[in-house]
Amino acid sequence: MAKEGPDMMEETEFMIDTNVGKEPENVESSGDAKEMRAVILSGFGGLNKLRVAKKAMPEPQGGELKIRVKACGLNFLDLMVRQGTIDNPPKPPVVPGFECSGIVESVGENTTGFEIGDRVMAFVNYNAWAEVVCTPVDFVYKMPEEMSFAEAAAFSLNFVAAYMMLFEVANLREGMSVLVQSAGGGVGQAVAQLCSTVPNVTVFGIASCFKHAAIRDSVTHLFDRNVDYIQEVKKISPDGVDIVLDCLCGENTGKGLTLLRPLGTYILYGASNMVTGDTKSFFSFAKSWWQVEKVNPIKLYEENKVIAGFSLLNLLFKHGKCSLVKLVMDKLLCLYDQKKIKPVVDSLWALEEVKEAMQRIHDRGNIGKLILDVEKSPTPLMASDSTETSEAGEEEEEPEGDNDSKERMPFIH
Repeated sequence: MAKEGPDMMEETEFMIDTNVGKEPENVESSGDAKEMRAVILSGFGGLNKLRVAKKAMPEPQGGELKIRVKACGLNFLDLMVRQGTIDNPPKPPVVPGFECSGIVESVGENTTGFEIGDRVMAFVNYNAWAEVVCTPVDFVYKMPEEMSFAEAAAFSLNFVAAYMMLFEVANLREGMSVLVQSAGGGVGQAVAQLCSTVPNVTVFGIASCFKHAAIRDSVTHLFDRNVDYIQEVKKISPDGVDIVLDCLCGENTGKGLTLLRPLGTYILYGASNMVTGDTKSFFSFAKSWWQVEKVNPIKLYEENKVIAGFSLLNLLFKHGKCSLVKLVMDKLLCLYDQKKIKPVVDSLWALEEVKEAMQRIHDRGNIGKLILDVEKSPTPLMASDSTETSEAGEEEEEPEGDNDSKERMPFIH
């Protein structure tokens, strides 16, 4: 049996090879069953596919921890999951979310290294946007004492991805140069901070013009994403850059490869250019694919260039590299303790405000990470918009687009 703390509740975690996305049977359980609030994605599409509803919480299995969630990270990937634009998406209904922070409430059998009451941050293969999650102990890390739950939810995915791309894939060293797309986002700001830990690294940041004032000090050179930044970069560095980090894809792939100097590394870690409207667009997908420069291996050989891809979640949940990620996390926590890095939190949102939070990230309005604060009270307007009141969770969906006229009032951190 799992070791219990006081007032425990249960939750099930579905991993990639074990029925990801399937809802537990008898969701409408008897009155004696313990329940939790969770964000439910009822189907792929627009914001109206998201609801907050109650669902049952089973016990952690062997090797798992049950975590009382305090904060969850929101990433652009979550928006792509909602639209169904990722490869092999889980069958809805599903609870979205891949990272969270909170307090250990119970420990499954044969689980060591953690105790009830530990403050932790965790990777979760879906199901993170809920009051309670269960996840294997290999994906859980203890939080530093000085780190807040919001910071922890903003830390794990962004900084681990940034570190591994820079140091494990591209082998960042003193005196090198890095170009990072979406420099104002969570990963972009993590990249900028990590580059500052290496002497004489030049960082070229690409971001929307309205973000420049807020992030100018975090990079060496900053350019508007809507201008011809290739020429601007080459004015400063005629032979290009050593590392290009691209989360956009589409036409930016060709631009990144053009800017790469010999022995340079281009890394694709996202494809946000495929997302234009509120729902999946075949036109946007086709346009993004068509604009990608076709890679010729012979040309790579002749120009001494490296092209790579990186997906942290696949590395964890499909490729089984938990031990490698654990080593990286240990290094990052040392840097945090030394006050060399610190996650940037854009804003805090209640679970019931998930639609408004997603709209903000869709509009590329965030600087740093958006956080779902599980204990935050929503504004009445947002609560009535996103919460299911029926036990069956079959509230009639509002017409898409109604949400656009609603006021957004996050807590800006």
